[in-house]
Amino acid sequence: MTFDIPDACTLPAADRPLRLAEFDALFSTSARTVTTLSPTHARMHLTGPAGLEATVRDLTTRETACCSFFTFTVTPQPAEDGEALVLDVEVPAAHTGVLAALTARASGPTS
Repeated sequence: MTFDIPDACTLPAADRPLRLAEFDALFSTSARTVTTLSPTHARMHLTGPAGLEATVRDLTTRETACCSFFTFTVTPQPAEDGEALVLDVEVPAAHTGVLAALTARASGPTS
């Protein structure tokens, strides 16, 4: 799956595949539902072991540092085991393609 990195991203080109791998690892182990609320807003329900919230906050903070057009909101949810949270991802209208690509990655491979 291709992922076009916008010019607004300041992450060095050599680090971009590593960052995508971090998001892929998070999504493959923790994403339970991914909903596109609008072209500029997606919501992801994540569950995982203790430490999930810290991992998500760390990754989204680092992503916002290089791609400042992203707004990530992490909202903890009740969980019987481990941790659960809602991750809202918002972008300006100029970056809807980036959000669509991110939600496609979070949704997993399609057949």
